[in-house]
Amino acid sequence: MLAGKSDAEATHRVAFLHGLFGRGRNFATIAGALAPEVQSLLVDLPNHGKSAWTAEFDYAEMADLTAEHLRADFAASGPIDIVGHSMGGKVAMVLALRHPDLVRKLVVVDIAPVTSDPAQGNFAHLLDSLASVDLAQVGRRAEADEALKGPIPQAGVRGFLLQNLKHGDNGFEWEPNLDMLRAELRTIMAFPGISAPSFGGPVLWIRGDKSDYVRDEAIPIMKSLFPEVELVTVEGSGHWVHSEQPQAFTEALRTFLL
Repeated sequence: MLAGKSDAEATHRVAFLHGLFGRGRNFATIAGALAPEVQSLLVDLPNHGKSAWTAEFDYAEMADLTAEHLRADFAASGPIDIVGHSMGGKVAMVLALRHPDLVRKLVVVDIAPVTSDPAQGNFAHLLDSLASVDLAQVGRRAEADEALKGPIPQAGVRGFLLQNLKHGDNGFEWEPNLDMLRAELRTIMAFPGISAPSFGGPVLWIRGDKSDYVRDEAIPIMKSLFPEVELVTVEGSGHWVHSEQPQAFTEALRTFLL
C-alpha cells in the first residue's frame, strides 16, 4: 500500500480508499484541495496499484489488511477519518465495523451496504476487455489504447483503465489482479455479512443524483449499521462524484471532516 501525504503539519488525517480499477492517486486532486488542514493518505488497496495480490476477494480480509497498514503508521497515534468510494466504500464500511477504534469519521461515496447489480458499471465487460488485449503484441501504451477502442469507445474510460498498465522487465502487464477480479466479480458487487456491532461515529454518505448505486430502499440498512449517518446528494454527478463534481465533493468533505 502506498502513502501520499499532503501536509505533515496538518491537524486532521484522512485515508482515501479507491474503487475497482482505481488506485490511491485517484484522490490526489481532492487531497490537495483539502490541504493544509488535512494530511492525506492515498491507499492502493490489495490487488490494485503497487499493493500485493490476494488469493481471493474478501472484504473482511481487505479491511483487516488496510487496518493493519494504518495501525503501523498513519493511525498509530489515534483514530483517523476514512473516505471510501464504491468498492473502497465497502472496504471502508467493513473496516469501521470491524475496527471502530481506528475511525473518527467515515465518508462513504456512492455505494450502499447491499449487493449491487452486476450490470452496474459494466464491470464484467471492462474486465473482459482488458483481459482480451494481447500484451505480448503491445510495444507502446498507445497500442493498448487502440486495441481497446472497439470494446471501450469512451476515451475517458480507456484513459482511466490504462493507468493500470505498467511496463516491466518483460514488457507491458496489468497491475491489478485481473484474473482474480474477473472470477470474484459477484463477491465484489456483494456486501458481506458483518457480526460486529454498529458503528457509532459520524458518517457522511454521499451519492450522485445521476447514479443508482444508492437507492432509497438501502437507507434503513445503512442506518442499522451506521446510526449517525447523514445522506447528501450531489447534483449533476454520476457514480464518480469526486471526479465529476470535485468542488462540491471537496466542500462536503471539508464541512463534515473539519
